[in-house]
Amino acid sequence: MRAMWKGTVSFGLVSIPIKMYGATATHDISFRQVRRSDGSRVKYKRVAEADGEVVEYSEIAKGYELPDGRMVVLTDDDMEQLPLPTKKVVDVLEFVPLEQIDPILYNKSYFLEPDTNAGLKPYLLLREALESSDMVAVVKVTIGTREQMATIRVRDGVLTMSTLLWADEVRKPEFGFLGEDLDLRPQEVKMAQALLASMEGDFDPEEYTDEYEVALDELVEAKLEGNEVLQPAVGEGEEESDNVVDLMAALQASIDRAKKGEGEPVAGVDQDEKPAKKKPAAKKSAAKKAPAKKAAKKQPAKKAAAKKTTAKKAAKKAS
Repeated sequence: MRAMWKGTVSFGLVSIPIKMYGATATHDISFRQVRRSDGSRVKYKRVAEADGEVVEYSEIAKGYELPDGRMVVLTDDDMEQLPLPTKKVVDVLEFVPLEQIDPILYNKSYFLEPDTNAGLKPYLLLREALESSDMVAVVKVTIGTREQMATIRVRDGVLTMSTLLWADEVRKPEFGFLGEDLDLRPQEVKMAQALLASMEGDFDPEEYTDEYEVALDELVEAKLEGNEVLQPAVGEGEEESDNVVDLMAALQASIDRAKKGEGEPVAGVDQDEKPAKKKPAAKKSAAKKAPAKKAAKKQPAKKAAAKKTTAKKAAKKAS
C-alpha cells in the first residue's frame, strides 16, 4: 500500500507520527461512455456557459451561488487562507464507548501506521489502552481541504481511523407512518421473534458475494468469446505511428535515386546534397563518349604516383 497522508496523532502532551493508508477499495467494474455504433469514446469539454468557450483547468475556481443567481468566486489563494488547525494533526478530543457511535455516521476508513521508530512505543501504548478499555478516540482531522470528525479504534492490531459525518449531514426520517399507533398482538410479536431466532448466526462477510458483479463479469467474458468487440476509430490528431516517415528508408531511397540519376526529392532527405551526387554520373557519360581523353587523364596520375614512391624511397635512404 502507498501512504496517502502523513501527520501526527496528538492527545495531551503525546504526539505519534503516523502514515495514513486507505483501508477499503471498491471492486466495481468501470465503464467508459461510448457511441453505440462503433465504440468510439465520448469526451466532455469544460465550457463556459456565457460564451461556450473551453475553460482550462488553470482558469477554474470555486463559485458559491447566491439565491439571486450572483456568484461569489473563491480562488485557491482564498482557500489556502482558511484556518485549518488540524491540517497535519489528528487531534484527539475525547474517548467514548464504541456503542455510542451511531453506525450511520461512519463514512470512510483508514489504517494508521507509526511513521518512525520513536513513534512506535506511544503508538503501541495507545493501541493497548483502547483495546483494554473498549473505548474509541473521537478526533478531528483535515483530509484534503475538509476538516472532518473521525474515530480511532483498533482493528487487527492496527489503529484504524473512520471518518464521520457531521450531525447536520444526517437526515431526519419524516414519514407518515411514524405517527400512527398500530396495535400489534403479542402472538404476532412472538412469531416474529421466533423467525429471527431461527435465522440467527455469526456474521462473516466472506460468505457473501456481489452476484451482480459476477453476472457482469460473465457477460463481458461471453462477449469476448463471441468476438463482439469493436475497435474504436482513431480521432483527429491521434494518427497511428505507421504514418511516420522512416528516416532510414528515406535515406536508402535517396541513395538509390542518386545512383539512377533521378532528381526527384525524397521525404526526410536534405536536397542540398543532390548536385554533388550528379557529378560522378556526368564523368561516366563523358568517359563513354571519349575514352581517349580518359586514358590521357590517367597517365599523369600514374606519374604522380611514381614520383611519390621515388620521394618516399629517397626519404628512407636519407634517414
